[in-house]
Amino acid sequence: MHTWQDITEPGTIDDLIADARAAGHPDMNARLIHSWIAKGLLDQPRLRTRHRGSERAEHSVNQRRLLLLLLDKRRQVTHLSALAQVPLAVWLWWDGHVPTRQAQRAWVTWVGRGGRSKDVAREGALGLLRQIGHPLATPTAKTRFVRIVTDLGNGTVLTVRGRAELLDAVREVMEPDSVFAATGLVRALGPAQIPMTAETVVGYAEALSAALRRTLDQKVDDALLERVRAVHRASMTGYLAQRAELAAAGGLDGIFREPTSQEQFDEVGRQLLLALGLELTHRGRA
Repeated sequence: MHTWQDITEPGTIDDLIADARAAGHPDMNARLIHSWIAKGLLDQPRLRTRHRGSERAEHSVNQRRLLLLLLDKRRQVTHLSALAQVPLAVWLWWDGHVPTRQAQRAWVTWVGRGGRSKDVAREGALGLLRQIGHPLATPTAKTRFVRIVTDLGNGTVLTVRGRAELLDAVREVMEPDSVFAATGLVRALGPAQIPMTAETVVGYAEALSAALRRTLDQKVDDALLERVRAVHRASMTGYLAQRAELAAAGGLDGIFREPTSQEQFDEVGRQLLLALGLELTHRGRA
């Protein structure tokens, strides 16, 4: 079986097709490769010139290896949007393998438009709900929270009145009246170093909304993505140094435990979405 370790030199599109077929993927062809390039799953090949005429464009060693990784992951996922997380993960975690111009196209593919972008917004809302929802929160409160956060992520402008409604919806799922009305207490989740309050959750919802709107408006350029990656890497370095202590404090549905490789892959899109949103909202306030 042909594996990525067997690839040691750049190659043309014919070499990519041969790589795929040798690895057990006979359906790979030039049309599919061009489609994946347009979607950001692969990068544009490097044009080569010579004194007279030109040679065929060439894909780097890393891109040839990336193709095999994509094909392996394709066995587990059914949509290009999910497959786009492969180059995004490589770009986020390792230098020199996926250029930012490719990551920008892959990002647009992951977010998508129409029903896909609404699904991304809903996934973000459900993820927040899993982290903050109180066991005694009513189904009606949960449904309202998911609807409001999803609408925000799908383009609804957050007005002053809308923000007040969002804060009320957050408190309904975090601090249900059946538990908190009589005490007047405010719930804060997670360790004391970084408590998650209702206001914190509203800030996260605003960030998710800002990131999706910016992407759907086609205003996420290479420079912005590189800035988000730098900030995210720096914050992750600090977080990893404290993770054991945070995990020991408990709370937040085990969010501070060490994730599996599969979980890291599944979360890379949402991680970038939140990082992009926080960068946009923090810079806007500054």
